Amino acid sequence: MTIATENPVRGRALTYQADPAAVPPVSLATQLACGYAAALRHRPVTLLRAGAAPTPASGLDLDHLRAACGPLTIGLADDGSPAARAAARAAATAQPGLSACALGDLRTVPLRPRSYDIVDCCLLLHRIEHTELVLDRLAGALRPGGLLLLRVVDRASAAGFLDRALPQRARRAGWRRRRPGEPGPYPAVYEPLTTARGITSYAARRGLVITRRGTLAGPAAGRRPARLLTARRAVAWLSRGRLTAAHDELFYALRRPEEPSARLL
Repeated sequence: MTIATENPVRGRALTYQADPAAVPPVSLATQLACGYAAALRHRPVTLLRAGAAPTPASGLDLDHLRAACGPLTIGLADDGSPAARAAARAAATAQPGLSACALGDLRTVPLRPRSYDIVDCCLLLHRIEHTELVLDRLAGALRPGGLLLLRVVDRASAAGFLDRALPQRARRAGWRRRRPGEPGPYPAVYEPLTTARGITSYAARRGLVITRRGTLAGPAAGRRPARLLTARRAVAWLSRGRLTAAHDELFYALRRPEEPSARLL
C-alpha cells in the first residue's frame, strides 16, 4: 500500500510505503500520521494520545506508525473518571513505548508545551466538560507544524442525541453489547464545540489549519445493531433534519502552523 500526503514540514509531496500485506486497510488518521511522521526520520517522533479508551479499528494504528517513523515515544492523558482509569491501565499494558500517563482534570494535568509531534484526540471531547480549554492545552502541546487528529461523536447527529437522552441503565446495557469487557460507558456531555461548526470555528479562532475533514458511519464508526439504526433514523425524522442519521462521528486533521502569521486555508 502506498500513502501519498503533503509533507507538512517542507511543503512537498511525500510518499510512505506501507506493508502491502497489512489488513485491514489503515484508517485515514493512520495514513496522515504516517505521512507526517515519515518526514521526521531525523529524530524520534513523540505522540500524545488524549483519551485512554482502546482505539477502535478506524483509529490510529501504532504498528503502522512505528513502521513509518521508527522510534516512537507515547504519552497518555485522560480525565480521572473510573472508566478512564481502567482504560489507562489496559492501555499501559498494551502500548509499548508509553513514557508518561497523566490522569485527572485535563485543564491542569501536566502537558509540556510544544513537546509532541502528533496529538491523537480520539473519542474524548464529547464525554468531557470544558472542551475548549482542554483543546487549547492539547493544541499547545504540539510542536510548531505538528498534527492534531480529532475524532468525536457529533452532537448534531442522532447518535449523539440518543447518547445524551437515553437513561443510564440503557446506556450501560448497550455498551456491554457493543463493547464487552471494555470500561464504560463514559459520560455523555456534548458541549457545543463537538459539532462541525464548533470545530471549524475553534480552528479559525486559534489559527489552526484544517488539512482534512470527514464523517464516520457504519463500519468506520463500529458495528451498529439494526434496532439502534432504526432508533437513529426515527430521531432524525422527528427532528425534521436538525439531527442527522447519515453519520455518527466527525474526523478532523489540523496542523499547528510553523509561523504565527499563518492563517486558516
